[in-house]
Amino acid sequence: MSDWLTTDPWKFGAVGVSVLLGVMALIGLNRLFGLRSFSKLSGFDFAITVAFGSVLAGTVMAEDPPVVQGVAALFFLFALQAGIAFARTRWPWARELVNNKPRLVWHEGEFLSEQMKKAQITRSDIVAKMREANALRMDDVLAVVVETTGDISVLHKTGDDRDVDPAIMEGVIGWTG
Repeated sequence: MSDWLTTDPWKFGAVGVSVLLGVMALIGLNRLFGLRSFSKLSGFDFAITVAFGSVLAGTVMAEDPPVVQGVAALFFLFALQAGIAFARTRWPWARELVNNKPRLVWHEGEFLSEQMKKAQITRSDIVAKMREANALRMDDVLAVVVETTGDISVLHKTGDDRDVDPAIMEGVIGWTG
């Protein structure tokens, strides 16, 4: 029972040093690899960001903190993300392989049930996002899009009857414009 509530002083210090070195490594690698490192521009980016946290937590909480291994793992995750980002900008097949496509799930007063099924979201998810986007009436909303990251965007009507710029909806599954 006492092992459950206490720890050796050296382990306490090791955790502190591991946290310090791990966070310093994250900051340094972020500076080295750039601002995109912690972005959520794609599902892959999100997965890598979660992996960063897992590696840091695993390193900090290990019995004998393997700080060098943790920093190496972080470096390779950053490098993998940079490599995938490079490939996505150069080759369409890489972009298609890694990126999800945004999906229209609500348009001008209609829930698009087939698209909702494919995106695995419910009517209540969409309505909650409308509220979150400060829509007071459904008539205020032009469209709702599930983005490549799983985030949900609510596009408000402008009130001046302008058409949506096709570039804004480029690649959105279900948009016919």
